[in-house]
Amino acid sequence: MRKWLTVSVLIYFLYGLFVYWYIYMGADSTLPAQFQGGSADPNTFMNSRELMLSGEYSKLRDFMFFAAAPFEWFIFFVVLVTGFAKKMQRWAESISRFFILQTAVFVFALSLLVTLCAFPLEWLRYKISLSYHITTQTFSGWMKDQMIDFWVNCAFMVLIVAVLYGLIRKFSRKWWLFAWALSVPFSLFLMFIQPVLIDPLYNEFTPLKNKELETKILAIAEEANIPADHVFEVNMSEKTNALNAYVTGIGDNSRIVLWDTTLNKLSEEEILFIMAHEMGHYVMKHIYIGIGGYLALTLLGLYMINRLMNFSIRHYGHVLKLDGKKQLASLPLFLMLLGMLSFASDPFSNIISRHQEKDADLYAIEMTENPEAAVSTFQELTRAGLSQVNPPGLVKIFRYSHPTILERINYLEEWGSGREEE
Repeated sequence: MRKWLTVSVLIYFLYGLFVYWYIYMGADSTLPAQFQGGSADPNTFMNSRELMLSGEYSKLRDFMFFAAAPFEWFIFFVVLVTGFAKKMQRWAESISRFFILQTAVFVFALSLLVTLCAFPLEWLRYKISLSYHITTQTFSGWMKDQMIDFWVNCAFMVLIVAVLYGLIRKFSRKWWLFAWALSVPFSLFLMFIQPVLIDPLYNEFTPLKNKELETKILAIAEEANIPADHVFEVNMSEKTNALNAYVTGIGDNSRIVLWDTTLNKLSEEEILFIMAHEMGHYVMKHIYIGIGGYLALTLLGLYMINRLMNFSIRHYGHVLKLDGKKQLASLPLFLMLLGMLSFASDPFSNIISRHQEKDADLYAIEMTENPEAAVSTFQELTRAGLSQVNPPGLVKIFRYSHPTILERINYLEEWGSGREEE
């Protein structure tokens, strides 16, 4: 056990050194010469202090992302090789003979352990964001959201794990296929209830107070055949200085939502561009394409997890203190493999997402025909979030589900130039 723990700590340490070197010394985020002095050059729309803070914050945020990504896997590995997962299973079994109660006890204990271990990292992220004035939330408000996250995630995890391990015990070879089949209606159900049941747990949603702006947004929605009678605003200024707007939900529960920070910091033309962008996703069925892609990845992921769990237990069961995958003690292995596969799939998911975001940008500019407002919107988003205009390659690959600001401003200006030539 000691050897495996030592090796895992060493690998994590070396990985952290590589990430630090890449973010702070090896990565190149300088703007190509042909774009310097243009609308995408942060020197043209950010002051010297904003430029300094943007560089510092971006590097800290990116380092924290890459350093924290494998931390949860490491926790699960330690829980397994120390035999703690087996002890938690015995404890759960001693409390009740009913499987659902055993699952609830085991999931709660594991969730609490992981949350406590990860809390220093989450707190550090919060403090960094607070110090750069991205987050405005009080510590008590932040802790309240953390508690809501814990209990909501724990409740869903109990349900999912109970069904999942019930299938593993009954269908040892094909459990992954049955689990995927059940995930289809469950995912759709979650998307349907999220706007009306889950989101309000975190924030207060009210009808948009600016009725003149609401009328203009709903006119764009009607043109896009979006079934919406109201636009909602959400009080995010008590939590962040960042900007956002979105269309969420499916069917009758579809909602158009604006953050109040967006309403406070952007002009009406900029807001209409953002809303046209979000509606472009709806028009081009990106929500349903995303659901389809998610379900395809879920099927592949569950199949891979099944194969990898079988391999891991067969060859390293003595190290992981596991006799088989049917026992609840194997859940940390399942979650560790899930995290690794999710991280590995991020670059592919981000490629598709960036393509969709570009399509939505072009839809929005066709709808609004206001490239100046579009460009100024992305400049303001950069200032508000202290974002990098041209992030390093690995950061873009793993973190960016949207095109970079450089790319977005560039193709919007090309659209405007094309219109002038016509």
